[in-house]
Amino acid sequence: MYTPKHFEQTDQRALWDFIEQHAFGTLLTVADGRPTLSHLPFLPNRDAGVLHCHVARANTHWREIERSPQVIAIFTGPHGYVSPTWYAERGGVPTWNYSVVHAHGTAQAVDDPERTRQHVEALAAKYELGRPAPWVPDYDRRRLAGIVGIDIRVTKLEGKFKLSQNRSNADRERVVAALTASGSEADAALASLMTAAARES
Repeated sequence: MYTPKHFEQTDQRALWDFIEQHAFGTLLTVADGRPTLSHLPFLPNRDAGVLHCHVARANTHWREIERSPQVIAIFTGPHGYVSPTWYAERGGVPTWNYSVVHAHGTAQAVDDPERTRQHVEALAAKYELGRPAPWVPDYDRRRLAGIVGIDIRVTKLEGKFKLSQNRSNADRERVVAALTASGSEADAALASLMTAAARES
């Protein structure tokens, strides 16, 4: 990933935090010169350095992984258009601010009903938490035969948070103000991320 130095995020804790907050990602593999993509919810285990996910058995992506285990999982966060009219300094051009983490690793298909059950139940526990009537895993266990787990041992995390760090403080403040004023939840999330990044710099 092309990442100018001022947009680079190397803090491993921050990168794992980002994955946990934006855990619906894209799994990419390349086998025989052909890319395969799946959009999946991931369960990160930062202590083990592993990402867990699963696919439908009918999705042949898990077979691709058996042949070509080197993968990238891509996680995207807040993003949005930035107009040059928002800058205090004139002469700018339109751009797009965004945040993304690429997790490189070695993947393995996990065709084991017990491991798959544990994964499904952990996934449900995470996303049912706090709901007034949470779903309890009381499903027919035979359904587990319809999915295949995937474990990815992460070998490298790289992050790019393009948040106007190449602009002046005044410009960044104006971008945050314009995004906040738009009324869009997506713009508000981007503005919040920009504000947090400014505090950390």
